[in-house]
Amino acid sequence: MRLRWKNYYFDFSQRTFIMGILNVTPDSFSDGGVFFNPDHAVMQALRMQDDGADIIDIGGESSRPGSEKISIKEEIRRIVPVIEALAKKVRVPLSVDTCKSEVAEAALSAGASLVNDIRGLRFDPKMAGVVAAYEVPVVVMHIKGSPKNMQHNPVYTALIPEIMDYLHESIGIARKAGIADDRIIIDPGIGFGKTVKHNLEIINGLHEFEGFEKPILLGHSRKSFIGTILGGVPAGERLEGTAAAAAIGIFNGANIIRVHDVKEMVRVARIADGIKRGW
Repeated sequence: MRLRWKNYYFDFSQRTFIMGILNVTPDSFSDGGVFFNPDHAVMQALRMQDDGADIIDIGGESSRPGSEKISIKEEIRRIVPVIEALAKKVRVPLSVDTCKSEVAEAALSAGASLVNDIRGLRFDPKMAGVVAAYEVPVVVMHIKGSPKNMQHNPVYTALIPEIMDYLHESIGIARKAGIADDRIIIDPGIGFGKTVKHNLEIINGLHEFEGFEKPILLGHSRKSFIGTILGGVPAGERLEGTAAAAAIGIFNGANIIRVHDVKEMVRVARIADGIKRGW
């Protein structure tokens, strides 16, 4: 599998790629407020690039459980100055983490070149058209409910088949809008309307998503299921748990891992790749 657009080329047969998380928010579950200042955000992005990030994913609205929506105007105000500054300084593609077409368009105009939609092109009917018009890749993620209510006792009859059905529909929306089939990335949505057991089942069964023949993104970094398994440790103390899940996820089929701790997870990915693919 390969992903080629603009000046970027990812060959997933060679290695796992790293997406660094940059939350320009005051209330994200792990690093809310840390990079809310645009200058701090730019410095962090440059650090992540130096540490080996292949993509920097910039988000202006928290999607933590129970989070409230913010206005389109405010989301744009938070992220566009950061994207404009980084577009002149980084070599790696900038991704915008949003489900709103107006935010995506503002970000793409400012220099972003990938869209990461946690609603799988379902929230805003104009989103797929914006992605198609800019000819950039899109991540379509599965979510059950919305960030505000997604963790209120999520129940599935058949977890992985239901996620697959959702992703099939999202891929159909993308294709209908004219998004190239080889520019669609899938994400089963760890932590988005899932219990601890659901998250573990997804990571353990990640290979089942390989039938889509699309890059698989795993977004598990520092999430609450890791803290729960480790006895309630806070988000800032979940590095080892994130690393363990990353290694197993890569071995089971993940092509991109979305992480906060880029330097450490680059090393984890290199070892996992070496074991899986041969060093």
